Amino acid sequence: MAVRHCAQKARYAAGAGLAACLLAAVLAGSAAADDGLSAARQDELGTLLYQDCGSCHGMTLRGGLGPALAPARMQAYGEEALAALILEGVPGTAMPAWKSLLTEQEARWLADQLIHHNPLSTRAPQE
Repeated sequence: MAVRHCAQKARYAAGAGLAACLLAAVLAGSAAADDGLSAARQDELGTLLYQDCGSCHGMTLRGGLGPALAPARMQAYGEEALAALILEGVPGTAMPAWKSLLTEQEARWLADQLIHHNPLSTRAPQE
């Protein structure tokens, strides 16, 4: 499976400090709706961003225990690698594997949101 292959590649990138910033979802009504996820599930995934991901990446996604989920950082990975990191986590870091709670389709939706609909690209920086 391509996502599993990307997980191996992404683990190497984790050493550069990028991998701990992966799990997120953003706008529930995006173009990703075409992938078959219901609006209700997209809403749940959006909530996951602020309740679960936000507990490490900061409630505004600007960083905390884990790094900020900045658009440039997310775009550097690409959708497959982000989905793989979401599913597999990053061993030796606080980034857990979410494969017991999320499907590959959901992880890809989350990755798409981070790359194409990242909330940090639309929010003004905090002073």
